[in-house]
Amino acid sequence: MGRCNGRCTLVGFCCLQLVAALERQIFDFLGYQWAPILANFLHIMAVILGIFGTIQYRSKYLMMYAVWLVLWVGWNAFIICFYLEVGRLSQDRDFIMTFNTSLHRSWWMENGPGCLVTPVMNSNLAPEDHHVITVSGCLLDYQYIEVVSSATQIFLAVRAAAGIFPPHPELRSERGGMMAGTGTGRTAVVQLEMSHRAVTHQCPFIASRVVLAQSLEERSRWSPC
Repeated sequence: MGRCNGRCTLVGFCCLQLVAALERQIFDFLGYQWAPILANFLHIMAVILGIFGTIQYRSKYLMMYAVWLVLWVGWNAFIICFYLEVGRLSQDRDFIMTFNTSLHRSWWMENGPGCLVTPVMNSNLAPEDHHVITVSGCLLDYQYIEVVSSATQIFLAVRAAAGIFPPHPELRSERGGMMAGTGTGRTAVVQLEMSHRAVTHQCPFIASRVVLAQSLEERSRWSPC
């Protein structure tokens, strides 16, 4: 039974990143989180580029994918700090995730495990097209669900980056592979020519018969029926 090499492992972690990003994109759409939606879309494109570069031995694509992984880790670290309200970040004041276009929060705020949502009627605190609710009984608050999701993304990104650096011997550039193939072809042509000369020098009678047979074959092709 064969063992999975480094390239196979990298493709596997890229696929896990793709599944996790698609799952996260769905819940961000449900929660109207426009900034994460844009970041998730770019991440999905970068992961597809990384899978293509890994399978097709394109080191340039892998370098672009590695640069994106650095940005992706930084973005998820910011999300963790945002939901934990590290420093001056505040969920009640900063609506970065929606580009300050609405007051929507994470989808998990109302749909978390065990959460009981109670609408507040006749409240003057709600702006237009919004309503005030109270959420209670959650087994896990939505902030920690978002933190766990971002931490998972960071883990997958770091593990995928570890599969790129140091680069696997098979992950060479396209130019290097073409040069290597060209050199091999030239060597084969030179060896074939040298072997032909050696046969001609050692066995002139055989070589003359080969030339005569070729000339007769050419005449037979061009002779009228």
